[in-house]
Amino acid sequence: MLDKFLEYLQFEKRYSPHTITSYRKDLEDFSHFYLETESSEDISQADKKIIRNFIVNLSENGISKRSINRKLSSLRSFYLFLLRLGEIQVSPTENISSLKFYPEKQIPMSEEEMQKLNDEVFAQVTDVLEKCIMEVLYQTGIRKAELCGMTFENVNLGGNELKIIGKGNKERYVPVSENLSNLLRSYLEIRKPQTEYKSYFFVNSKGKKLTEKFVYMVVNKYLSLVTTKEKRSPHILRHSFATHVLDNGAEISKVKKILGHSSLASTQVYTNANIEQLKKVFNQAHPRASKKEEL
Repeated sequence: MLDKFLEYLQFEKRYSPHTITSYRKDLEDFSHFYLETESSEDISQADKKIIRNFIVNLSENGISKRSINRKLSSLRSFYLFLLRLGEIQVSPTENISSLKFYPEKQIPMSEEEMQKLNDEVFAQVTDVLEKCIMEVLYQTGIRKAELCGMTFENVNLGGNELKIIGKGNKERYVPVSENLSNLLRSYLEIRKPQTEYKSYFFVNSKGKKLTEKFVYMVVNKYLSLVTTKEKRSPHILRHSFATHVLDNGAEISKVKKILGHSSLASTQVYTNANIEQLKKVFNQAHPRASKKEEL
């Protein structure tokens, strides 16, 4: 039944391979727990008590509340699928609430840090691929999985745009600067993909498709040279892109389209990143604000 559920996510819900992998991992973790505690592999027979015991077990093993909630969400979706098929009458996740937690504040790179990266660090960098990874993530705000999955045919350097296949296989077009287009052209001069990976735009030194782990390591390495912030991930570059373009006057609705968000609420998170910028805008634009005094 697990395989049928994953096929449903792939072909009907059209979820990305990365998302499906996450669902599989969550459900397999629960299956292993169920086998150990109930001596059965048929998780369709699980009840509320087992679900609660699973949550307690995860917590006792140091799993974060965010990760526990994700696993619980995966279980809810799986049992809802079984309900629709008539395999069960009541979901064991019914009335089991997610754990409450305060999400850790994501602090983006400052514009000064990113400028330092460009002026001081990249001036010494000879690895064109690694520079492309950093610049594409920061200048476009795409996700690391989207970067790894970029296909050659969806990169339009003449038109300065990328066609990105995002979550749920949704397509969107992301503009790129002339400088970034030129950098990508430089990469094409050294790109040597193996035959089976030639459809991917970015390939590693062995000609294979980039892995998300490799992209993370590249980003962490370069950001470590310009910041002491703890979070130095591809997502922070996405966060920094959104924060910086909004700070510099971009319309939030357009940023939403570039980021591939399904709702404006997801994009609005970035509008709270720089309160000083908001204060400045208020003092310059609001009719009741003082033009001489700061808030």
